[in-house]
Amino acid sequence: MCRNFLCVYIITTSALSLGLSRRDQSSQTDMDAKQSKIRVLMLPWLAQGHISPFLELANRLSKRNFHVYLCSTPINLSFITKRLAAGDSSSSVESVELHLPYLPDLPPTRHTTNGLPPHLSPALKTAFDMAAPSFAAILQNLAPDLLIYDFQAWPPAAAASLNIPAVQFLTTAASAASVAHHISKFPEAEYPFPDLKLEQSHAAQQFLNLVKANSNRKEGVMEAIERSCGIILYNTFRELEGKYIDYLSTLSGKKIVPVGPLVQEIDAGSENTEILKWLDEKESSSTVFVSFGSEFFPSKEDMEELAHGLEQSEVNFIWVIRFPAGEKATAEEALPEGFSGKVGKRGLLVEGWAPQAKILGHRSTGGFVTHCGWNSTLEALSFGVPMVGVPMHLDQPVVARMVAAAGVAVDVARGENGRLNREEIARGIRKVVVEENGEGIRDKAREFSDIIRRIGEEGVDEAADEFRRICKERRSS
Repeated sequence: MCRNFLCVYIITTSALSLGLSRRDQSSQTDMDAKQSKIRVLMLPWLAQGHISPFLELANRLSKRNFHVYLCSTPINLSFITKRLAAGDSSSSVESVELHLPYLPDLPPTRHTTNGLPPHLSPALKTAFDMAAPSFAAILQNLAPDLLIYDFQAWPPAAAASLNIPAVQFLTTAASAASVAHHISKFPEAEYPFPDLKLEQSHAAQQFLNLVKANSNRKEGVMEAIERSCGIILYNTFRELEGKYIDYLSTLSGKKIVPVGPLVQEIDAGSENTEILKWLDEKESSSTVFVSFGSEFFPSKEDMEELAHGLEQSEVNFIWVIRFPAGEKATAEEALPEGFSGKVGKRGLLVEGWAPQAKILGHRSTGGFVTHCGWNSTLEALSFGVPMVGVPMHLDQPVVARMVAAAGVAVDVARGENGRLNREEIARGIRKVVVEENGEGIRDKAREFSDIIRRIGEEGVDEAADEFRRICKERRSS
């Protein structure tokens, strides 16, 4: 495959022959210290929703005598290196560049899902798979003690050829994974947890169709699970998803190690923003935060219903509005005419980026209207913020059902046409933020925040112990 494409790699800040940084080469003491650590190579999928928990796990392992190489494309590493520079573990976490082969319409700036037009998603997956020989060369050059990989089956296959143990780390919810694994293994059998039974919505059917397609795919997700070395990591915690974790273990025949929630800590030292100043003027728990991540975008019809629902709720709100890459539009153009004037000072529209963690952690934030992307869901739970679920794509309908069943969210029902309804949105927001019948949801969200603080990093400790065991067994075999 590499005969037709340029398959090269560059290890950033490193000498090509040894995969060590010049700084480490210049100091024999530092080199010896690195060699005494367990060396782990990580390969997440090319999406920030996957890379962020991988990076957070890398940072936490680095504090437990692990040296971690985090491998991704240059465009993603520009985001990773900024995060590393801002942290205190940069000396024990190194970035490793993986260059994908050239494909038409897919230049290096497109080697990420962030801002990728939907029609190019298959090309990105193809290019990533075609980079397997380059990754195998990286594996051989670095010779890590352990590989941690995502949902692809070819990385652990490459590791096995070099006698390097591999452990899978899945960044989705255990509940969604258990639904997918159940459908793949028992397509005709009823799923054992009726709380997660999906309605016949477009988003739910899209998820089910994706699962079925992957289960029939050679070198697919199920084979990637089978190749994991005895355990599988999930970015979750038992107090939230215990029964799904246990069911996954039964389905996969692997020990499931929950290492979450892997949520980045708020940087208290960074400067304030106009958004936070606006929040400072609001009463405690009086404001709902509305955001659907960086890769999912409501339709024009859903935007209109959301706007009317926010107006009817009479609750303060911050709404982060994003548009797909290349789409030239403004918030005012996307919203109903006169919307800003009707909501007045109780609404703040933000185009592009907003400091989500800081907003969720602010005393004035009392609810989160979210697509139920898994990282956003874990952030909300970490800060004790109840949710209004508006799922759109992939595993989000399952996550929305799960957090509603856990008592920390309202799952907004869509109409038969799959569209949102303004009355349902307003009802969900008011229940979560202000009404007496939502007090149980607010209490439960605060309870989960307390649980997360109490359990700390127990899951990462368990994973680190498992890695040491696996590496010890490899050395003794």
